[in-house]
Parts: sequence; structure tokens; C-alpha cells
Amino acid sequence: MSHHPSADQIISLYDRHAATWNDLRVNHFIDRKWIERFRSLLPPSATVLDLGCGSGQPVARYLIDAGASVIGVDSSEQMLALCSAQFPTQEWIHADMRTLALDRHFAAILAWNSFFHLKPDDQRKMFPVFQRHAAPGALLMFTSGPSHGEALGVFEGETLYHASLDPQEYTALLANHDFELLEHIAEDAECGGQTVWLGRRLSE
Repeated sequence: MSHHPSADQIISLYDRHAATWNDLRVNHFIDRKWIERFRSLLPPSATVLDLGCGSGQPVARYLIDAGASVIGVDSSEQMLALCSAQFPTQEWIHADMRTLALDRHFAAILAWNSFFHLKPDDQRKMFPVFQRHAAPGALLMFTSGPSHGEALGVFEGETLYHASLDPQEYTALLANHDFELLEHIAEDAECGGQTVWLGRRLSE
């Protein structure tokens, strides 16, 4: 599978359009159902590692308002600037999720509408990153495509790259990295067509 050049331009695209993205997203919370479900499974003051946190709107905001602490990671400095301005009491880290090594464990890890921008091989390599940062019993939730392949969207007239592995491969990757699969739904009609994976790190 040849990779589209736009796969390497995600960060600069989000840097250029961070404010527009935030304005569009802030009141567009079609995926609220799953973020509520995720929160409901966590202890009240859980710390969530939000990988590809974007501007913090509306997902991190919901989690913060619900009493969680959020450690957001994004490779876009402009997005993180929006996070810091809106949620100064939380921790925002400028880093590439693919090489993240915080030497900390979290009660929950979220890679919501971010993980699917990675090339297939980079997605495979994320599972050790998830495992490394997940405390025993930690939740992991991410979105993918419904089937193996690449898909090109458009944002502000620019190509926006997405990729997905085969569902059987995601299932195997979770199992191989000590996560049990709690829920999976392809193209959830109640959630803007999102394909969602929810897992839990096995207790040691």
C-alpha cells in the first residue's frame, strides 16, 4: 500500500487551521455518547492520557468538567496553545504520540479521532505505547476506520489523511498487548459514523 504524501503533513495542517478547527468542533459533539461511556467506567478523579488532544474541545473539556484530570499530548503547538489558554490547570505536552515515553501510568488512555491519522505501520507501533502508559485495569479507547485501507478527507481545502487496519488485526493487537476488548462498533450511526474500540488493560 503506497502512502499518500498527506500522511506526513497532518501536523502542519492542524497547526495552520487550529483556530478554525476549534471553532467548528467546540459545539459539534456528535461523539458525546462514547466519551460519556468512557467517563462512566472511570474512578471519579481518574487521570486520562489524551493522545492527539487537539484543542481540547469538546472531549477534554467534557472529561475535565466531569472531574477527571487530563494530560493532553499533541504534535501541533497551535492546538496545545488553545488547550493551555482554555484549561490552564491541566498538563499539555508537545510530543509525537508515536514516540511517547512519559514513564508514567494512567487510569485511561484516549486516542480519539487522532490515531486514525497515522500510517498503518505507525498504528501497529502504537500498541506498545498504549501498553507502556496503561496502569493495570486502565481503559483504552480509540477510533479507526471500518476496514483495512486509506481514506482521504478534506479540511479547509487541504487533504486530510486517514488509515485503518483490518478489524481482526486491531483485535489481535489489543490481545497481544494485554488489553481485553470491551466494546467495538463499526460506523456507529448514533456517533457520526465513528468506528470505536474500547478496551481494558488486564490486571497483572
